[in-house]
Amino acid sequence: MIQFQATLKAISHSTILQLPEAASRKLPSRGQVFVKGTLNGYAIQEVIEPDGNMGHWLKLNKQLLDMLKLSVGDNVTLEVEPSKDWPEPTIPADFSKALKTAPSSVQELWPAITPMARWEWIRWVSSTHVVDTRKRRVEVSISKMESGKRRPCCFNLSSCTDPDLAKSGKLI
Repeated sequence: MIQFQATLKAISHSTILQLPEAASRKLPSRGQVFVKGTLNGYAIQEVIEPDGNMGHWLKLNKQLLDMLKLSVGDNVTLEVEPSKDWPEPTIPADFSKALKTAPSSVQELWPAITPMARWEWIRWVSSTHVVDTRKRRVEVSISKMESGKRRPCCFNLSSCTDPDLAKSGKLI
């Protein structure tokens, strides 16, 4: 179990918890890690994201913040352990549409790959706000899966792929 305290930060329109360096080093990967544990004693299951600097961060949604009465500047206690049981990702509408209309080989491959691999495809597609780039990434993803690729090979898995957070420079 990895336990630490951290202060909630605001970056762009997000509230995040950046893991201390010592806590990040205890995780099994410099990339995404699915963890189970508690935040101020409340049970959570979340995907912790890489920050591009060998560390990690966790975005907290408004519902969780409201429920726990937390806001930017509050100190929190997080106690987590990595889990191999990845949850199903939420598939963005544009990517979902492309998957539904993709060749049958892609439609057969998508459920056959691991949930972690599906997270990676979605993460790569979603790592830009530029409409043309995103559209191209959806097309490339379908093409690569059609050729049998089970994982995206086009980006650094340990980089921060949240466009707003990466551009802010505040994760450094």
